[in-house]
Amino acid sequence: MWVLAVILIVALMIPVAAILVDSPLGKSFARRMEEGRGGGGADGQGAPELRDMKRKVEVLETEVEDLNRSVAGMREELQFMQRLLEDPRRKKPPS
Repeated sequence: MWVLAVILIVALMIPVAAILVDSPLGKSFARRMEEGRGGGGADGQGAPELRDMKRKVEVLETEVEDLNRSVAGMREELQFMQRLLEDPRRKKPPS
């Protein structure tokens, strides 16, 4: 019985982990882990500005991705509304 419960929990955790890794939060966490391993340069003077610029670019890229998803959703909604407005009687069966 316990084996079945463990298998079920593992099977349910796989999609949850995939969703979290692909989310902006997961991407941000991965970037921070990469920076912790020495992903930054050892220039001395230019390093803080470079890190700050990288962070700003990453934030902007994340925001652009979010905006692209929002625009795609709005485009789908607009197409749906246009289809409804074109012929509202299309759904009714002919009598």
